Amino acid sequence: MTFYQELQLNQAGSKQLIKDVADYPEKLRHIAIYLFKIFLTLAFCMAFVIAYTTFFGHDNSIVGVVVLLFVMVFRNIDLGFHTPHAIPSLLGIFAILAFGPHLAHTQHLFIALCIHCICIGTLMFLGCHHIMMFNHSTLVLSYLLLYGYDVSGSAYIQRLVGITFGALLTCIVYYRNHSKKTYDLKFQNLFEAFDLHSSRTKWQLLLTLSVSSALFIAELFHIPRAMWVGIATMSVLVPHRAGIKVRVKQRIPGNLLGDFLFLLIYAFAPDFIYNYIGIVGGIGVGLSATYGWQAVFNTFGALSIATSLFGLQSALFYRFFNNVFGAIYGLLFDKLFYRCSDYLHKLSA
Repeated sequence: MTFYQELQLNQAGSKQLIKDVADYPEKLRHIAIYLFKIFLTLAFCMAFVIAYTTFFGHDNSIVGVVVLLFVMVFRNIDLGFHTPHAIPSLLGIFAILAFGPHLAHTQHLFIALCIHCICIGTLMFLGCHHIMMFNHSTLVLSYLLLYGYDVSGSAYIQRLVGITFGALLTCIVYYRNHSKKTYDLKFQNLFEAFDLHSSRTKWQLLLTLSVSSALFIAELFHIPRAMWVGIATMSVLVPHRAGIKVRVKQRIPGNLLGDFLFLLIYAFAPDFIYNYIGIVGGIGVGLSATYGWQAVFNTFGALSIATSLFGLQSALFYRFFNNVFGAIYGLLFDKLFYRCSDYLHKLSA
């Protein structure tokens, strides 16, 4: 395996490669390449988001995060159908991200619920035909981040420009990397594949309704950082149902441990370290090959922002509470959804 090929491996692949090598000097070489890869990735991510913040304003740094997610994900993963049809679909996805989250913020709760259902459902339809690609973790997460960090006035105009630029950049990267792939599946086939009896369509509806209703409940009870509830719900509802309980069992203790570690850093580390907690979290995620540890380190960046808004105690409480609520809600919603689906299927049989 060449140096370049090794840089393309994910965390699990790099760790497995290191584990399989018996020769100690060779093992050290693979460890060094792995750490170098994490450094390169982190440096690129920081530079990208800083550049976006510089051009489109501090309030729109989250747009830089969203565009970065799209570029890094769709550099390697496609939508699973004919590339000339996938490009307009990507543009449609970005249009939803540009207007959907902001529109939902300006409406009454029940209208916002309808907007969430329409927008998230359309994102699932356009981008999640091949469900095992996990594209929902990029599309729905981006929607929730933009909803959680909404802006107005001139900042929103800048956001639209930033999202437009991000859409063009993503389409260029997508076409460059996937134009030579051939798929028989075309855009119109997505409508033909939409079937309420298929496992794909059921899961798309499940995630759409669960995340939308989770946001509705969080907003109804004025729970701060409602997007955390939606993200937790989305994150545990993986396409293979057997993995949902596993994710719930990993996410809840992962967030608790993340809260505890953040508290230790906040209480005992030198003050200048606090400015880099988000970076520490990013490094931790880069070193994590399992969902549970990723949940631990994802907590750092979220808490560093929330602490400045709510104070340390409230930030710690709501980070843990929102994730527990969102994860358990997703698990219960999954059970209820499929029971209702089975019952309706029996009635129609």
